[in-house]
Amino acid sequence: MSEVIRRNWIGVASAEHVRIGRAGGFMQLCHGKAAPMRRVLPRDRIAYYAPTVVFRGKEKCQSFVSLGLVREGQPYQFDMGEGFLPFRRDVDWLTADETPIQPLLGMLDFTRDRANWGYQLRFGLFAISDHDIELIAQAMGVRLIEERAA
Repeated sequence: MSEVIRRNWIGVASAEHVRIGRAGGFMQLCHGKAAPMRRVLPRDRIAYYAPTVVFRGKEKCQSFVSLGLVREGQPYQFDMGEGFLPFRRDVDWLTADETPIQPLLGMLDFTRDRANWGYQLRFGLFAISDHDIELIAQAMGVRLIEERAA
């Protein structure tokens, strides 16, 4: 029997940081805080949106840059040096094309008919609908396969 996928999330980070996590098979949110990592559970789907190319940079990215499925296990701390011990979760990243958000704005539940749709991105993590994760996946060239409890 396989587990049912639980929730869908948007994580927000610079494209540079997301690409590091994708290469390492992990996710990290909100400057390494533990609380967001505890909200995300194994089998949840996560799409990362990057407003900028580099952290604190001015060059805009405004694209979805990664999509994955959270692995089993608990959040853990990782020593990045100089006293920085951010919390992480392991993720099975899917092969996906980086995709601009602009063409999707009128179709996504979390952006459609909302002048201030970008406000929620400031929180670094928020839940989205099945419709939205499927639309994002499709735009990124990924076909999501739903898992059902037997």
